[in-house]
Amino acid sequence: MIERDDIKAAVASGLINERQAAGLITLSDSRRGARENLDAGDEPFELFKGFNEIFIVVGLLILSVGWFGVATVILSDQMAGLQRNTVVIGLIGGVILWLLSEYFIHRRRMVAPAIALSIMFATNAATVFIVGMTEPFMIAQNDFSSVPVPLFLATLTLVVFWWRFRVPFAMAMIAVGLFAVATVFTASRGGQIEEISEFFLLSADGPFAWITLALGFAVFAVAMIFDMSDPHRVTRRSANGFWLHVVAAPALVNTMALSLFSQDTALSNFVLLAVLTLFAIVAIVIDRRSFLIAAIGYIVALAATVFDGNGAALTILTLGVVLLLLGALWERIRARVLRMMPGFIPLHRLPPSHA
Repeated sequence: MIERDDIKAAVASGLINERQAAGLITLSDSRRGARENLDAGDEPFELFKGFNEIFIVVGLLILSVGWFGVATVILSDQMAGLQRNTVVIGLIGGVILWLLSEYFIHRRRMVAPAIALSIMFATNAATVFIVGMTEPFMIAQNDFSSVPVPLFLATLTLVVFWWRFRVPFAMAMIAVGLFAVATVFTASRGGQIEEISEFFLLSADGPFAWITLALGFAVFAVAMIFDMSDPHRVTRRSANGFWLHVVAAPALVNTMALSLFSQDTALSNFVLLAVLTLFAIVAIVIDRRSFLIAAIGYIVALAATVFDGNGAALTILTLGVVLLLLGALWERIRARVLRMMPGFIPLHRLPPSHA
């Protein structure tokens, strides 16, 4: 029996191209009923393959709670070596999580357990490095100068985890980890965060919004590298790109939109509309709906919290109609937009139009 790994190997060897591989995989999935109702232009997206995966995730959560309870009892009896014992228990937990990942991810290739194990492994790694390499009294005095290095090492550990198991969701966590490292490092150098909006407001005193914007562009660039290496979305590279877009879109859209909206002038409102339109075009061209969801989600939240009365209701109603129309006519709209693109855009490296 020819499996999906055999088809990927055939693509890598040049025996067949990605378009032919995509057709074979779609036909195979359709015959099994996995993608029988998935149109050619739909983005493949999977959080779990069946209820058994949810069952296993629940078991992993209960196991983690039980492990935390046992560790708490052990640490409560040995308060003298609290920091050392925490690291030891964390290392043992890391080994257990790695062995579970070998079975559920590498051998069974489960989706939902892979996401849950990625989160648990990242949390455990951060705990081990932060507890083992920082001084508690410094953190108690709001001195975070010893935190960036442990956070960076925890992120590198997550990179090793991704390299071994190739869990696409882990890519998003790596991006968030780098953002946390940059933020904590800036805070340790005297930066202060008064409100959560300072992460997205370019006119704020601190550099945190610029960090968010730079992270958004960097993550978007890496996501496009993954996307353009797999335009027919046959391999896991496209799934890596999807999760990176989920991180990049809010960082870019929210930072630019909130910064322009805070100016509250006719020119800034016009530029805001132009920026959101540009993000919508980018989402259509690269065939990633996550960017559009981020833009529209921001506008809906803004209308519900800032605008008053019928204006907010009318704005949300209009956006709902636009979103439904785009969802129903996505491929037709995308085909028209692609025909208007200039020649220097490498359309052959983007998902083809099926309209």
